Amino acid sequence: MEKFVYYNELYLIYKDLLKDNARDIFDLYYGENLSMQEIADIKNISKSRVGIIIKNSEKQLENYEKVLNIYKNKSILMDIINLDNIDTIKERINLIIKGE
Repeated sequence: MEKFVYYNELYLIYKDLLKDNARDIFDLYYGENLSMQEIADIKNISKSRVGIIIKNSEKQLENYEKVLNIYKNKSILMDIINLDNIDTIKERINLIIKGE
């Protein structure tokens, strides 16, 4: 379940960076919860090709996140919202700004 949520979050952030076909297949798999066989039937390609496209898309999304850190920073900011100490809040925001 964690993997599913993680890739859905990355997809929402970086989907416009994927090619149209990869985006469609990824959305059918993660967004519509269709099986690889169902996607293969819809797209008229092999089930193994669907699996390759999904795996490649996952790797691309991970690479985008590795470089841009949008998901990571969003998660950190969500944690910061719940803090009460202004000095701790400033310190954590400063770490984000510095890229640490």
